Amino acid sequence: MAVGLAQDKGVSAISKGAVALVGNPNTGKTTLFNALTGMSQRVGNFPGVTVERKSGYMQLAEESNTELVDLPGAYSLSAQSPDEMIAVDVLLGLLSDDVPIQGVIAVLDASNLKRNMYLVSQILELNLPLVVALNMSDVAQSSGISIDASALSQRLGVPVVPIQANRRIGLDGLKGALLDVLAQGKFEANLSLLPEAWRSQLRTAVDRLTGVSPGILIRALADSSGILLEKLVAHFGPDLGTSVKQLQADLGAGVSVADQEVELRYAWVDRVLEGALRDPEPMRVTQSDKIDRVVTHRFWGTLIFAGIMGIVFQSIFSWASPLMDLIDGRFGALGTWVATQMPEGALQSLVVDGIIAGVGGVVIFLPQICILFLFVSILEDCGYMARAAFLMDRLLTRCGLSGKSFIPMLSSFACAVPGVMATRTIEDRKDRIATMLVAPLMSCSARLPVYTIFIAAFIPDETWAGFGLQGITLFAMYGIGIVIAVPIAWIVKKTLLKGESTPFILELPSYKIPDVRTIFMRVYQSAGHFLERAGTLILAATIVMWALAYFPRPEALLDQQEQARMALQSQGATQEALDVLDGKLAGDLIAQSYLGTMGKAIEPVVRPLGWDWRIGMATLASFPAREVIVAVLGTIYSLGEVDAESASLRVALQQAMWTDGSRVFNIPVALSVMVFFALCAQCVSTLAVIQRETQSWRWPIVTFVYMTGLAYMCSFFTYQVGMLLGWG
Repeated sequence: MAVGLAQDKGVSAISKGAVALVGNPNTGKTTLFNALTGMSQRVGNFPGVTVERKSGYMQLAEESNTELVDLPGAYSLSAQSPDEMIAVDVLLGLLSDDVPIQGVIAVLDASNLKRNMYLVSQILELNLPLVVALNMSDVAQSSGISIDASALSQRLGVPVVPIQANRRIGLDGLKGALLDVLAQGKFEANLSLLPEAWRSQLRTAVDRLTGVSPGILIRALADSSGILLEKLVAHFGPDLGTSVKQLQADLGAGVSVADQEVELRYAWVDRVLEGALRDPEPMRVTQSDKIDRVVTHRFWGTLIFAGIMGIVFQSIFSWASPLMDLIDGRFGALGTWVATQMPEGALQSLVVDGIIAGVGGVVIFLPQICILFLFVSILEDCGYMARAAFLMDRLLTRCGLSGKSFIPMLSSFACAVPGVMATRTIEDRKDRIATMLVAPLMSCSARLPVYTIFIAAFIPDETWAGFGLQGITLFAMYGIGIVIAVPIAWIVKKTLLKGESTPFILELPSYKIPDVRTIFMRVYQSAGHFLERAGTLILAATIVMWALAYFPRPEALLDQQEQARMALQSQGATQEALDVLDGKLAGDLIAQSYLGTMGKAIEPVVRPLGWDWRIGMATLASFPAREVIVAVLGTIYSLGEVDAESASLRVALQQAMWTDGSRVFNIPVALSVMVFFALCAQCVSTLAVIQRETQSWRWPIVTFVYMTGLAYMCSFFTYQVGMLLGWG
């Protein structure tokens, strides 16, 4: 089929719905999506489900744009994971509230065409206009593979366009081909791979059903799990279920239709590619194979992995410091300026100490978020992340998980929310839930301010065996979650999630140079999600905490302070003496506030951990989001705007006293606080996304209970052992 620009009739065709971008994982689908849509992207959820919906607009004609929906990667329309299921639902039109699909772009890896063609064979059976994009054609050519796109197009009956998405080569031809097929209207399903007996019975069944295409019937027949069939019956009516049962009995002949489908499709792929695909050395050793001999080696591969992870985390802390200082300075200047423009009182305190200080204490971590996602995106786009998952499978298999759990767990070091969402790629439900339960144990960036504050204030700046003691402590806080996750996962798989694990099958894509635009978009979107969270949940929690700490304000106490201040001024007291008086008043006010009352009520519970009411209250207040603890501590200690680097906050912690005059904080107490925050479930967003992903309140409740209990026990053990060792 020739590739060219459609006439004016194509312009009206593109306004009727969206175009779906489909393909196997690691085919460059996201790179093509970014190339076609640019900065017009938006991210949300598909209607009624929690799977991420990424869409944007591409210009196909001067007068009009069309929406492009990037569907999750799928190897087949016989869905095995939630991500694959949503791709099937969208293509079959089962999401009634979503934009209807009017056409499909199937992205194929030209260097691995046979495997990719399986999905194409299924899409051809749907009544959807289709264009095949042969991506990474340069990689195929460098490997000696040649593809006759014209012959392949003729055999498939749809346009086949060679492209290089990362270099923006062939995109005009792809858009032109898409306009052509959209202008032609509804696509006639291609059933040529099926035996004549199958085709005849399918047509007969379709004639009896309303709105059901042959492709939908085939998907229902091949559904071994029954989940898709249940959806289809709910959507099209019970007659569909009756027809499917009859067809399964007639066509099965003692063998499942799903098994027969696999044999039929691969036989069809061989026939279609014969003569159109020329690979002189199908069993050749590629450059990627040579690299993998080292990178996936049991010893050298693990050493390389450890080195890469060390560089990543070292960069997060060292590269981010100047940017964090810049953000800190800007928010500090803003708070000072606003304070001078507003009269003293509740409103000024709300704006300066509540809103500006609260948001500033969170936004300061944006550079670290961006740097982490920068490295994760580079490692994923170049192909290394799959190798890391392969290496980690050796460890994770022992606790009942698989290498596919590695990427969600790694993502959780930035934030557990995308980490939990990343479990959608795990086909086995038990493995998926087990990974969700342990992913929050990874020390996310929200825990960093807790570590930073207490390490700087209480861990000596000394070296031990050539390593800084503060750095060792920070490494230990990150390591404790990883170490504990292993036995927790094992226990969960042996108790709550009993059953055999599915075999671990992982595709190792070819190494390639990362696409700069794709990496930029991932970092940009991750930063946007983080800021959105800072501007909603965290801001709300900060304002609530400010109110609890500010009210009530006893008039008698305020009058006493005013009289004492006037007396000092009449005696010619210095500003330093007046500041001390103000600080005492602030402490008295917060002790009598709602926050203080609640903190004192829970002090007996946290006292065995070495904590006073202020630490307990700050921990309780940071339940919505761990990052909030910075602003909460600043509020509790009457310091106004603070961040994790604030010297005033460190001094306030070091000088905090019990009623008997002894210091509240020492090394065991500081370690106890850090261990608690390393293991606790202090994040409403994470619990909420676990509920949405599992569609059950059971698992977020399990997560909260076990993590909180675990955090309390480990914190208690840390404090008591530290005191026995004489560290106090």
